[in-house]
Amino acid sequence: MANLESVHSRETRLNAREIKFLIDTSMAPRIQEWMRANLEPDANGDGPFRDQYATSSLYFDTEALDVFNRRGSYGRSKYRIRRYGLSPVMFLERKFRTDKLLAKRRTTVPITEFEHLEGDTPDAGWAGCWFHRRVLVRRLRPLVQLSYIRTARLGTSTTGPVRMTIDFDLRVLPLPDRAFIPGVGLPLLEGRNVIEMKYRVALPAVFKQVIEQFQLERQPVSKYRAGLIQLRGYDECLTS
Repeated sequence: MANLESVHSRETRLNAREIKFLIDTSMAPRIQEWMRANLEPDANGDGPFRDQYATSSLYFDTEALDVFNRRGSYGRSKYRIRRYGLSPVMFLERKFRTDKLLAKRRTTVPITEFEHLEGDTPDAGWAGCWFHRRVLVRRLRPLVQLSYIRTARLGTSTTGPVRMTIDFDLRVLPLPDRAFIPGVGLPLLEGRNVIEMKYRVALPAVFKQVIEQFQLERQPVSKYRAGLIQLRGYDECLTS
């Protein structure tokens, strides 16, 4: 792992759109089948259809839960650390969104370097220094782990690429001591699956087709918010 290289990336998308749907689990296999028949597999996917991967993410918030409550600028920025499966690397991510703009910054570092985030002074020589500095300034700390198995498919439209995902086996854990263990935790949104559709400018025809065929109803859903709400019933430290 010591030889793993850090990778930095930035992405800014104008007129980026994302809509979500919360569906009954009984519908999920049919929608998944539609996705595989009408969209291409994700380039980073695995499994027999080359479109699946396990995801575990640590979500950051303040003691006062400013992100959860969407107070001021905390409602526009999201900080998290993500790991795919049992990969030896983790992704330090900042996501900033407004009505017209989506900006993402991501740095890949070895998972063994998590200890860099535990001090009160950012290491200027570390690739993730920018992330550590930001979370310290904003008084953020890792609060919960969310994990799920995702099917992801890609397509094209007149306004650019599109992406559709459906998440299975959603689970939530309170601060898991840097575990990043897929499939571990309390079941989240039991009996339901989360669908996300990402595109630019206008809803593409291919998404209109699946929405009409399965009579999907758009429903805003935040996995982080749903997970924290559920944990507040189990963990006294999250009831404040």
